[in-house]
Amino acid sequence: MPARPAPATRSSAHPRKGEQTRERILAAAEALFAERGYEGSTLRDVASRVGLRIPSLYNHFGSKDSLYEAVLERNLGPLLQLLAAYVERQRGTSEPDDELLAAILQTLAERPALPRLMQHETLSGGQRLTPMLRDYLAPILAHGHEMAEPRAREAGWEKDDVPLLLLAMAQMVLGYFTFAPLYKDLNGKDLLAEHALARQARFLNELTQRLFESR
Repeated sequence: MPARPAPATRSSAHPRKGEQTRERILAAAEALFAERGYEGSTLRDVASRVGLRIPSLYNHFGSKDSLYEAVLERNLGPLLQLLAAYVERQRGTSEPDDELLAAILQTLAERPALPRLMQHETLSGGQRLTPMLRDYLAPILAHGHEMAEPRAREAGWEKDDVPLLLLAMAQMVLGYFTFAPLYKDLNGKDLLAEHALARQARFLNELTQRLFESR
């Protein structure tokens, strides 16, 4: 099922109890799926973490699949919206947007579970994430390839190198977040701090410029 943006938070200062419970379930499930992946998590685990009985959880989500899908949608929605808006702004131009990488890093920093969810999905074959992304991300990637190819060819890259360049950039962005907790344990530096994210955005923009310089 295609990913949809997470529903907006109600303006009321006192959301209904059912909505509060649903949010608690989603938060607990998000943490568990990020830690253990889909196969390593059960509805009983989620219910236990929230302090609910299984029948009460079923009042909000009818199955493990529907809960997992809701977790992915809640995390992916803002990122997909950001990328879609970028593609729309860039139509008809090949000029890069230096603000894009900073916006992506900030979006992922606000959703630290997303890179880990995607990592688990990748390792397990992406059976659930791939169908969700196909309708939304495939056109964005195709347009990204279309915009990058002229600059890459001018820089001396072969046409077949362009997908590899885009894939390498995606891995550098996601890998930064998946490695951040271990990096902090090793040397105490928080890669998710505001100044560190700004530095990483500058680094990735500089790296991108160098990759597409004439050789």
